[in-house]
Amino acid sequence: MRNRFGTAAAIALMTTVSAVLLSACGPDNSDPVAAPTSGTTAAPGGSGGSGGSGGTGGGGTGKATPPGPTGQVVNGTSAANHLTISTGGTTVAMNGTTVDFGTAVRDLQWSPDGKRAVFVNGDGDLVTSNPDGGGKTVVAKHPAGETWSHPTWQRSGRDNLADTSPNATERFKNIVFASEKGGAVKLETIPAKSVGGTPEVLAPHNSEGGNENMPQPPQAGNGWPNAGGQRGEIAYANGPANEVFVYDTYIRPNTHSMGKGSQPAISPDGEQVVFVRSVDGHDHLFRRSTLDAKSEKDLTPKAATDYTEPVWSPDGKTLAVRTPDGIATLPSDGSAAPVQVSTVKGLPSFRP
Repeated sequence: MRNRFGTAAAIALMTTVSAVLLSACGPDNSDPVAAPTSGTTAAPGGSGGSGGSGGTGGGGTGKATPPGPTGQVVNGTSAANHLTISTGGTTVAMNGTTVDFGTAVRDLQWSPDGKRAVFVNGDGDLVTSNPDGGGKTVVAKHPAGETWSHPTWQRSGRDNLADTSPNATERFKNIVFASEKGGAVKLETIPAKSVGGTPEVLAPHNSEGGNENMPQPPQAGNGWPNAGGQRGEIAYANGPANEVFVYDTYIRPNTHSMGKGSQPAISPDGEQVVFVRSVDGHDHLFRRSTLDAKSEKDLTPKAATDYTEPVWSPDGKTLAVRTPDGIATLPSDGSAAPVQVSTVKGLPSFRP
């Protein structure tokens, strides 16, 4: 859209809001944020720079584009709706503006408290940072020949979990991601506080695998992990089987299938999973209860485009999805059709 402000007005506006920009990308989503100009977009970019060779500190520029007239929200992001969009370039759209992380940012997701981001940087390493791109920590460096993707922050939302399960607080502070080498995909995990650490293979299984009614889930081809729920559950997709699974290790390891699909996302309460399945030439969104296998529902029965890469809002009421034209949102119960909220083409996420 055309900018309706002249040069002088724009300079004055940039001067008055320079302090606001710092809070716009700070660790608290409730910080006051001025909305960006109508022309602001999160521009794709190259690698931008390295996230560091290991350890902590440095790197992030924390630069944000100037905000514009009060009340405008562009890119579909604002401090109120918690939506963020990473494009694979150096900038991330969030809080009604764009933030320069100083390195390529791929597959960005947020910690359960929203104070740290996790992503794969321009070097292909697993990195966490502050919301402004500063304070980077290289959690792990990828081995030669491996490609890492889709990191997710395993969590536990129960305040009394440590009382009922020894060491549970630390046990559920992990980052889970997909690793691909030579066409073979697997899940790996590493403590979130690691610095230059070494990930371990995550092998979902059933503790009752000896029971003929509880077969072991496939170990090869597992990818696209998404952690959520109150007990550290992890939803993931098995490519060869084109099937979605949920892995729960709270009391004893248990893995169960959610049916055919890909790109799963588990709800904040752990009771629902949304995933993608092709129907009549388009990618639809489906929702299924983790407790009732018969509860499957097509959330986009009239889809005339592809809806992919779904994510849940922190309150569990909204889904954001990627489309060929940008980002759309819809009620998580499927009570309304998706509505495009952004023309930025990237991976959506919600910052708690």
